[in-house]
Amino acid sequence: MASNKIEAVVATPRTGKFNKNHARRVRTQGLIPAVVYGAGKESVAVTVDPKIITKILYSDTGHNSIFDLTIEGAPAAKGMIVEWQNEPIKGHLLHIDIKRIAMDKLMRVSVPVKLIGVPVGVKQQGGILGHVLHEVEIECLPADIPGHIDVDVSGLEIHGAIHVSDLPHTDKLKFLGDEHALVAHVTVMREEVEPVAEVAAVTEPEVAKKGKQETAEGAAAEAAPAADKGKK
Repeated sequence: MASNKIEAVVATPRTGKFNKNHARRVRTQGLIPAVVYGAGKESVAVTVDPKIITKILYSDTGHNSIFDLTIEGAPAAKGMIVEWQNEPIKGHLLHIDIKRIAMDKLMRVSVPVKLIGVPVGVKQQGGILGHVLHEVEIECLPADIPGHIDVDVSGLEIHGAIHVSDLPHTDKLKFLGDEHALVAHVTVMREEVEPVAEVAAVTEPEVAKKGKQETAEGAAAEAAPAADKGKK
């Protein structure tokens, strides 16, 4: 369950050579390496508690959360997680980037769009609700960043649509991008098409069938397995 409480992040400066061995040693200590930058100040390599970072990422405001950031030997600041890397198999946090935030300057962020209600076109007319645009880019002050933007779709009928221009607008938020971009719509459920009857397949000569089979088997024998790679 998402938490409403955003915890402060305490970061400890790192020293030494910042290579894979260094990062591995940091993780064996129960911490993760991170970099703090922004606000016209030099970047600082630090370590942070992955448990606190995970709570922030799974909070209501997610990676758009603004939190108190304390670095040993530096003034307190506000921060936001802008990049993070997970281990591909178990999903453990490996590294994060934190940006210092100026609370009096506008920011551009992407926030999720949440559809509220069941459209009348689905309940009464047998349509299908399509959620096309899951995030929208906005510009606002850091304190005004919403966790998500709610849009009521209960009044949508068949062929009804909601665009960015239909989303709740306030004087605190500026929507960026195309105002005509489709957010959600109700479409007609497509009927299944009857399969076309097979014709003349049984009249193919037996010799030709055998040749095709041998060709397929030969191609299968030459195919090499591909190695899958996973990356967040």
